[in-house]
Amino acid sequence: MISSVSPTDGRLLAEYEETSAEDVARHIETAAALQQEWEHVSIADRAAPMRRLAELLERDREKLAALMADEMGKPIAQGLGEVDKCAWVCRHYADEAERILADLPIPTERTKSYVAYRPLGVILAVMPWNFPFWQVFRFLAPALMAGNAGILKHASNVTGCALAIDDLVVEAGFPDGIFRTLVLPSSRVDEVLEHPLVRAATLTGSDPAGRAVAQKAGALLKKTVLELGGSDPYIVLADADIDMAAKTCASSRLINGGQSCIAAKRFIVEEPVYEEFIEKMAASLATAVMGDPHDPATTLGPQARVDLRDELAQQVEKTVAAGGRLVLGGVVPEGPGAFYPPTLVADVGPGMALSPGETFGPAPAGHRAKTLSFNHTDT
Repeated sequence: MISSVSPTDGRLLAEYEETSAEDVARHIETAAALQQEWEHVSIADRAAPMRRLAELLERDREKLAALMADEMGKPIAQGLGEVDKCAWVCRHYADEAERILADLPIPTERTKSYVAYRPLGVILAVMPWNFPFWQVFRFLAPALMAGNAGILKHASNVTGCALAIDDLVVEAGFPDGIFRTLVLPSSRVDEVLEHPLVRAATLTGSDPAGRAVAQKAGALLKKTVLELGGSDPYIVLADADIDMAAKTCASSRLINGGQSCIAAKRFIVEEPVYEEFIEKMAASLATAVMGDPHDPATTLGPQARVDLRDELAQQVEKTVAAGGRLVLGGVVPEGPGAFYPPTLVADVGPGMALSPGETFGPAPAGHRAKTLSFNHTDT
């Protein structure tokens, strides 16, 4: 049984039966059969349901944003923006697929040489909880427009979001089964990847998850596209506009509760402006309004799960114990839910828990840079 639990108050939102092994195989076989027909549908005819899908997303934007707030704690305003972005990506690929997929002539000595783009078949998508709709739609829209079928294994805590996507795809007019969610724990991803009709896989998630999928796909000689975690550095030089830098950097750690793999996490600041930057960033972080993600005034909801919140708290505690300076926050609030306050740890050094490890949450790490030098081997 897969459970969806509110990170706001710990309520059990729903329970879902796992997809059986027999149904996994049946859904993959259905998707493969439909894909054989779908790849011969003109791009113009593929675009019609894709545009309709964009309209349905806009029609249901409030309901879908509320679902994200329920399942993973995204503030409602940010959820509305995410749904709007999904509608945009549907229209983008509906409009641009003809151009993107056109044969590309190559000058050679032969009579005719060109690069041709052809669908792969059934593609497995393993997607994370942090952007429950966007992470799926940035795969779904180009994959379906290119003539592929999609099988989704979404993060278990956003199963409601995953099933809502299934319903929208069918309502938009796509063949029923060309895109399908399988309700599975991570331990059963190999079962899907091993199916001979699954031709490729894409994953957005942690490094360990990426390694596991890459290893299995490599053994099966199946293509993969992976977007994995990171601990992105942001460098602030002495001649920077410190007010703007501090405000921008604080915003980057608060968006989506700091749970973004592409947002800056480590702030490396030249010594002449280091203390000023830390002070102003702390002031910007402190303006966040933490609370119920359904409240339009909230800018920082709970973390997606209690265990993830606790992991973040441990990273902060270990860093402070190792010599980091706690400037703001750092205390888990009492009461239900997975809340964690805006936090800033300064004077973080190499090997501490906040550096270079990835932190998912509103807890930036400040690094003092005493000298500045670059060479061609720096990465």
